[in-house]
Amino acid sequence: MPTVEDEPRAYEIRIHGCPTLREALALQAPIERLLCPDPDHAPPCEIPWSFTLAAGDDASTALVLGVYTSGTRATQVADRVRTLVGETQTVDVREGEAGEWEELVEQYRFERGVGSGRNGRGQ
Repeated sequence: MPTVEDEPRAYEIRIHGCPTLREALALQAPIERLLCPDPDHAPPCEIPWSFTLAAGDDASTALVLGVYTSGTRATQVADRVRTLVGETQTVDVREGEAGEWEELVEQYRFERGVGSGRNGRGQ
């Protein structure tokens, strides 16, 4: 049985240091391929994910990747993203704000039949 630390929850992987909105948005496609190399796979995705944007600490834009997974997996994804973007951007991972990533929670529950009274096979 997973420990409390390994229970899935929303995490934000922030990619800081994008000088423009266009550059932040350009990172989405390569990160999508990193998370989902085969977009035509049968559901569910291994890790539910979504993007948003946020203001950086300076005049830059931060691309925010929301994931719903364990803390261990979120850290692994952040490491993979860090390798992908290289040293030009800073990548950090933190627990997501309550309610901010509700669509990921719902996606996780729906795709796995968790809390819906279903057994995950549509029955």
